[in-house]
Amino acid sequence: MSFKSFERAPLKLSMLSMLSCMGVSAANAEISTNDTAIAKTTVVASASPASAKACVALDSNADRLACYDALFKVPVDTTNAIAAQAAAPAESEQAKAQPTSLKEKVGNLFALEADPLDPNVSLLDKRWELSEKAKLGTWNIRAFKPVYLLPVFWTTKKNEFPSSPNPNNTVDEDQNLKSLESKFQLSLKTKAWENIIGNNGDLWLGYTQSSRWQVYNGEESRPFRETNYEPEASLMFRTNYKVFGLDGRLLGVTLNHQSNGRSDPLSRSWNRVIFNVGFEKDNFALMLRPWIRIQEDSKNDNNPDIEDYVGRGDLTAFYKWNDHDFSLMLRHSLKDGDDSHGAAQFDWTFPISGKLRGHFQVFDGYGESLIDYNHRATYFGLGISLMDWY
Repeated sequence: MSFKSFERAPLKLSMLSMLSCMGVSAANAEISTNDTAIAKTTVVASASPASAKACVALDSNADRLACYDALFKVPVDTTNAIAAQAAAPAESEQAKAQPTSLKEKVGNLFALEADPLDPNVSLLDKRWELSEKAKLGTWNIRAFKPVYLLPVFWTTKKNEFPSSPNPNNTVDEDQNLKSLESKFQLSLKTKAWENIIGNNGDLWLGYTQSSRWQVYNGEESRPFRETNYEPEASLMFRTNYKVFGLDGRLLGVTLNHQSNGRSDPLSRSWNRVIFNVGFEKDNFALMLRPWIRIQEDSKNDNNPDIEDYVGRGDLTAFYKWNDHDFSLMLRHSLKDGDDSHGAAQFDWTFPISGKLRGHFQVFDGYGESLIDYNHRATYFGLGISLMDWY
């Protein structure tokens, strides 16, 4: 017997003696040299071992455990495992996207997402910060309605004797007005509350002031003929649907007050609840605003029939072409016969030099200002534009 065989013999005898003491027969416990070789080859090659006997023959506990794993462990489908791991993040993101609270669910009722809003493209998104990417937080001062100065503002028919069905608001004395005057408008807004319902709904506070200045009327010491003050609060929601080829982007409600801040008989004022629906397509935007007047006591109502002249709603269309902006406002009393009244206003802003822009305005109908709510005339204005609608 060779030296190597001599070394292996004591090992085999020792193992047989131990197994015999445990009640295992030598015939069942004896392990051939070939089985040992097969077991070692199995571990190295990671193939299935020939039998459990081959695993017993391994000297190392780690090798023996690996051998048993290879023989008895259920194989893992790595393809399905990888697919499951890949699907898990997607399912997780989907779960995050689902509304988890009643507040988010209600918010999504107002935001039926079709195509994502792009703040760089959407006109209404730029104006009202509708999408999440466009939101700039609260209490930032922003432009609201157009801001302009018209040194030339001329009318075809002066309102020398402003009147109203309320006898306390009828003027008997000639105002001695000039047909040519100046007009300017300031308008700002700020967001007071953001994401009221889920990730939707913002509360805006706005203020607009427009003045008609008899700057060319030296005989009357150049007075301000009429200034209208218009504070308002608007609750605006993001929407996203299509109708007649337009994208419905906005739905809102506004509490509006407008007055001229004067005493009787020149005092004029009213309060409204205005509903806002906004549409757009590329460089075109459309705002529809029906309103309901908040009624006042007849004794204190300076202009009880204002809705029959200024109207019960308006429609404003805006279009941008190259560096030119066009807007058209239409409003009507929504009545026929003698109560069928309304107005139209066209504005065009155009480049002059650098950032300096010109502004041309035409108004025809009733209610160019509150004092003229029941007075029909045509007005032409020319000046400079500081801020436009969009």
